[in-house]
Amino acid sequence: MNYAALDLTADVAELTHALLNINSVSGQETPLADAVEASLMRLPHLTVVRDGDALIARTEQGRSERVILAGHLDTVPLPTAPGSRGTVPASWDGDVLYGRGATDMKGGVAVQLALAASLQETDRDITYVFYDHEEVEASKSGLGRLARNHPELLDGDFAILLEPTNGTVEGGCNGTMRFEAALAGRAAHSARAWMGENAIHAAADVLSRLRDHEPLTINVDGLEFREGLNAVRIIGGTAGNVIPDSTVVEINYRFAPSRSIEEAETYVRTVLDGVDLVRTDAAAGARPGLTHPAAAAFVKTVGAEPKPKYGWTDVARFSELGIPAVNFGPGDALLAHSDNEHVAAEEIRRCLSALRTWLS
Repeated sequence: MNYAALDLTADVAELTHALLNINSVSGQETPLADAVEASLMRLPHLTVVRDGDALIARTEQGRSERVILAGHLDTVPLPTAPGSRGTVPASWDGDVLYGRGATDMKGGVAVQLALAASLQETDRDITYVFYDHEEVEASKSGLGRLARNHPELLDGDFAILLEPTNGTVEGGCNGTMRFEAALAGRAAHSARAWMGENAIHAAADVLSRLRDHEPLTINVDGLEFREGLNAVRIIGGTAGNVIPDSTVVEINYRFAPSRSIEEAETYVRTVLDGVDLVRTDAAAGARPGLTHPAAAAFVKTVGAEPKPKYGWTDVARFSELGIPAVNFGPGDALLAHSDNEHVAAEEIRRCLSALRTWLS
């Protein structure tokens, strides 16, 4: 395939199809970044900067307000189950497009590209951001790298992240953190189990506390954010005839954006008092920011009641930069990463229409 041949003037759903056919699993974004760069470089009204596999394209009209439209280029790995349709290459079923990244989030990226090509003069300056490594650990984030290397190019008054939201504005996002709970035992032959101490059995107390924990729902600036505290992985055991002497339970906490990282960690340690916990990762959430005039105007244009974003997204990074941000994009977030990931063509078109109306 000629990756330099993206037609940004095509129907936005067909543009999404073209993007889906370029495999861009995290760490393999270069071909897609090349195609996006080649397409943007053909637009004389934009200034384009590339950093690794991330790109920033900006209008320079001298307007008093600048908005940012951002989206990530990478996807999670392709499905391996037989008969999976959410893979590469993509396929149509009537007006529904199946493929890896259909919802998360190449439909949103297609909307960005369509706007970049069609909006040559607007009342606001626009910055389009396309970045790599969103679906992996935060230390690899292309958006984080852009913020470090080119902070002046990410300056703006308001940002929209085109993550899938079913075409409804979702304000803010929950924070997330992970812990490891290490349980110790004493190894022994399983035929003489009384000579050892079973570390996997010792995990029962941690698991039962997590099972019985009642997650909170916290109102933040008018939106109800549901929290979650769960075991997400357990590692232990060495052989089928050995009493395990160690096991590790990995725990994930999704916390309301009203909590700081320190407050969230204190909460988990209170729930699991007495458990040896090591925090391995943390990212703060973002408050909704819907009181910002640009956000209020955008919500009015969309017309639907705003909702909270339960998962963590890069609106939190924009919040750290002092830029109010919301999530708004085509597709159902519940289909993201699924074996049958798909999006309806009309959803992508509606998203494009709403943003074009607001921006122009």
